[in-house]
Amino acid sequence: MKIDIRPARPDDAPFLAWVILTAGRAHVNRGIWEVVLGGTEEQCLAFLELVTVTKRPHLFHHSCYLVAEIDGRSAAALGGLDPTVLGFPALRMAIPEVFHRLGMAGAETAMSDTAARVLECIPDDLEGAWIIDSVATHPEFRRKGLVDRLLEAIMAKGRQQGHSRAQINIFIGNTPAQLAYEKHGFGLLDEKRDPVFEEQIGAPGMARLVRDL
Repeated sequence: MKIDIRPARPDDAPFLAWVILTAGRAHVNRGIWEVVLGGTEEQCLAFLELVTVTKRPHLFHHSCYLVAEIDGRSAAALGGLDPTVLGFPALRMAIPEVFHRLGMAGAETAMSDTAARVLECIPDDLEGAWIIDSVATHPEFRRKGLVDRLLEAIMAKGRQQGHSRAQINIFIGNTPAQLAYEKHGFGLLDEKRDPVFEEQIGAPGMARLVRDL
């Protein structure tokens, strides 16, 4: 079994769309993207595939991701970014391109109150932190240490870019993920809870885990 860690490419868009959707679900069945977009799984994946290849980079752009391959097959991925450059403001500026390509120009302004309330539960970025996001492994390749290798590689990238801390956000109650990140030195900083988030997602809210780099 040959494992390679490499930067993501534009042609990884279908796999990265699956990774982003899966990470947004975590241990629940209806994730953030289904709530925000309000579409089917196929529609969400088509949207996310375009999100990863916009002209303007942002936190879900392929350039932020590392991919783990096993014998040449994409098996796992995660993203890492400086939120002051590639955070949610950059995403908001890129989204109109996606809706334009889908023939839905202007649709990005039609977010429901419920979706907005859910997004408000996403933890704030810790000042100066390197943000690690959208961590997922294909079921066929789980329990092979891929996330361990990806985490170490993405944290090394954050250190190279001058960050002294790293942050990962998880759904409250996702104990396996929390334990996996604690194994890599992350600790719980705080939580954001909201009854609307719990009603829509099935978790009480989101937690912010941090560690020094």
